[in-house]
Amino acid sequence: MDGGKSTEELERNPAEVARALFGTGTVAGSLQLTVDLAVATVEGCDAAGIFVVRDGRVVTAAASHPIVVELDEQQFANNEGPCLDAMAGPVMAHANDLADDDRWPSFGPMAARAGIRSALALRMSDRPVSALNLYAYLPGAFGATDQAKAVIFATLAGVELNAAEDRAGDDKRFANLHEALLTRELIGQAQGILMERERITGPQAFDVLRRASQHLNVKVREVARTLIETGEAPPTAGPHDPR
Repeated sequence: MDGGKSTEELERNPAEVARALFGTGTVAGSLQLTVDLAVATVEGCDAAGIFVVRDGRVVTAAASHPIVVELDEQQFANNEGPCLDAMAGPVMAHANDLADDDRWPSFGPMAARAGIRSALALRMSDRPVSALNLYAYLPGAFGATDQAKAVIFATLAGVELNAAEDRAGDDKRFANLHEALLTRELIGQAQGILMERERITGPQAFDVLRRASQHLNVKVREVARTLIETGEAPPTAGPHDPR
């Protein structure tokens, strides 16, 4: 257990759960610890997993047992199941006995044949859409206390997912800004070289780079980089060459 914390401590103190989940350093690590802790601390839970929608597809982002992946795939294949319901509508979808639950006529009997009789699914986040899914071998496995514990795990994991999405967006924006500044710097240096060497204006120098980009079928930035590194004039053969 992370940080040497026992499952009893984590069960008693939600703050310890939060510190354990956010202390893994990665989103994948946090999600995996979420399902592992759910199995360890939610009485009656035999397996747990997390559904996440990525690029229009539902994927299993974390699983405590291989049967979770099998159950998740069956729900997606049949387009029915407690986990899909939790993501699409209510905050929680609960099944006391999947063997005779008429909400999921295909998934329920399949899960029962695989040995899973109870299910508890909770929506985690809207960014991305996701759900925490708990499974049990026995019917009626999840009481009110178990559901309350599951809500804690789902809430914390959802916060981590949201934070990860924000970090990913910030990283992408920073990368795009850095790329734009680098491109501008390269093109500016190349323009300066051409202006001094060919005695042409800034717009004319950029036109040389642009036409070379079209001629070579590479980005203007790469034409500029080659000029800076080699000193060789870009090939822009044609009657409109300002030189």
